Amino acid sequence: MNEQEKNNDVMEIDLKRLAEAVIHKGWVVAIVAVLCAVIAFLGTFYFITPQYQSSAMFYVNNSSVSVGDASFSLSSSDIVASKNLVNTYIVILKTRETLNDVIDYAGVDRSSGELAGMIKAESVGETQIFRISVSSPDPVEAEKIADAIAYILPKRISSIVEGTSAKIVDSAVLPSGPSSPSYSRNTVLGFGLGMILVVAVLILRELFNVTIRTEEDITRISSHPILASVPDMVTPSKGGHYSSYDKNSGGKKRGGAGYPREHVLVGGGISFAATEAYKLLRTKLQYSFADENACRVIGVSSALSGEGKSLSSINLAYSLSQLDKKVLLIDCDMRRPSISSKLPIDKRTGLSGYLSGLHLMNEIIQDCGLRGEETAFDIISSGSNPPNPIELLSSARMAKLLDTLRKVYDYVILDLPPVGEVSDALAVAKQTDGVLLVVRRNFCERPALSAAVRQFAFVESKILGFVYNCAAQVDGTYAKSYYKRTYGRYAGKYASSGADAGNGSQDQENG
Repeated sequence: MNEQEKNNDVMEIDLKRLAEAVIHKGWVVAIVAVLCAVIAFLGTFYFITPQYQSSAMFYVNNSSVSVGDASFSLSSSDIVASKNLVNTYIVILKTRETLNDVIDYAGVDRSSGELAGMIKAESVGETQIFRISVSSPDPVEAEKIADAIAYILPKRISSIVEGTSAKIVDSAVLPSGPSSPSYSRNTVLGFGLGMILVVAVLILRELFNVTIRTEEDITRISSHPILASVPDMVTPSKGGHYSSYDKNSGGKKRGGAGYPREHVLVGGGISFAATEAYKLLRTKLQYSFADENACRVIGVSSALSGEGKSLSSINLAYSLSQLDKKVLLIDCDMRRPSISSKLPIDKRTGLSGYLSGLHLMNEIIQDCGLRGEETAFDIISSGSNPPNPIELLSSARMAKLLDTLRKVYDYVILDLPPVGEVSDALAVAKQTDGVLLVVRRNFCERPALSAAVRQFAFVESKILGFVYNCAAQVDGTYAKSYYKRTYGRYAGKYASSGADAGNGSQDQENG
């Protein structure tokens, strides 16, 4: 399957995903259904007037029927004729003259139109018996009207349809209880309608929701592998915190203050599960390149701003430096740099100053400044915000800088701007050995990620794979058993702290 076919598959309806969405919100379905059932019950009890029904049944006896000048010979076994005759009697019953006679005999204060609406007439199965039912809020009134019909109707039928008669089979009685409404039926109906309504809303919401929520959403878009799934990175016991801009917070800054900056989601400040995820990413990257001796320039980008690419770049550089590799991290996001806000480095002297000819290379390289860490890496900050970042990044001076750095370092990590918002990343991506795309769960949208993949393919930049950020974390019991199986006692000691952090949602900083 080619890339275009995979992109088309994104729009297909996934019945399994729809079912999972409904099951995941099963508690909502249950609450809404029960609420609708309660509303239906209370609405029936308080707003629907009970109706009482009294009925009388008649037997149609005929051998020869004449209506006016026309005559018909009917057999009692002729079902069609029997139905037609019953229908004729029903029409006679609902004539204005018959209804007025019933009103006078019953002594009720009703108009002929009102009375017609209270009467229901129907044949009983495939027989010559038909039933007349009268519904009224007053049970006594219902019985009076049914008795009046039983007295008036046979006489009216005999006077109109010669050669036939209607005899009472079952007389009307006083209703012992209301015939409607049915509280149980309406309650069940309310429950069912509430369930159908909320399920329909959930399905429509799922169909129109293009946010990436699972790894399968990524694999439907591209055949490139998911190199690592990074869970929540905060370890509360180590004082880690978030200082982030949430997508849904309108740019309002979130997170606490007063924590050491060197422990902000970097190195030893992250959870055990996140640490292992970056180690897995490091290992897979090493296998992505055949020549292990050559310096590798790796770009890290994302489709949208706020997916955690800068944090991924920092932690990838930290993880690689633990292998006694010489690692350099360059902040190439000159429009909205964020690495300097995560690490104690000087932002003013950086990449933009060097590319503009204001600084020398040895003046812009800084230590990451992580105190208390056994390993470290070098950093080139973005520098002051220039008016023309894309021209600087695509300049010959930038290419020369990377060529020089290849001779000094084992790995050069480039924190690139989001490719879905600006084209700066594409200008540098051509000079890398490969690009990592960071995808944040419940944040990035499928069309945006698909467009990002196509843009890197257009400039013939190699996509190494994806980093699935803010991946759903398993519960503490599962995490502990999983790490114990995988890493033995060592993992069991630290997995619990990582699992505790994993139960919270992860907010990533802008970038």
